[in-house]
Amino acid sequence: MSIYTGRGDDGQTDLRDMTRVSKTSARIEAYGTVDELNALLGTIRPTGHDDVDECLRRVQNHLHVVQADFANPDPDEDDPAITAAHVDTVEDWIDEFDEELEPLTSFILPSGSDTGARLHHARTVCRRAERRAVGLAQEEEINEQAVQYLNRLSDGLFTFGRVVNAREGEPEEAPEY
Repeated sequence: MSIYTGRGDDGQTDLRDMTRVSKTSARIEAYGTVDELNALLGTIRPTGHDDVDECLRRVQNHLHVVQADFANPDPDEDDPAITAAHVDTVEDWIDEFDEELEPLTSFILPSGSDTGARLHHARTVCRRAERRAVGLAQEEEINEQAVQYLNRLSDGLFTFGRVVNAREGEPEEAPEY
């Protein structure tokens, strides 16, 4: 498989069904931002916390499914797709890790240890991916479960950041108004 084809030199790219679209289309923006999130998570792992690393490894695989989902404007039954089970998995992780944490009483600043702060950064990229997906959904029909997954994942990344910071003894700071 050649790394370069030259097919994108004119500002167009192929979707999964070989439809040619602009590289600035909402669909490309959505799955491109998911790709950015996936790459960012790759810079965070390993965190030094095996349970968090396993969740992030699975998330990175889920994000490949989200990308495949968004890259396919006309999916078949057997094509990769995010399902409610993916969303449920993230919710289970949030519930499990939340048991380790003190209840939130205010907003917190996205900071802490290097890993904790990078997880907060990943949360913001995930929120952007979600916004891009919502924008795509306003233009074209897409799998609503993928949007829900990104929404839930941003909550999961927030929770992972809090857990890592708590385990590493980093205090949470409330913003000053």
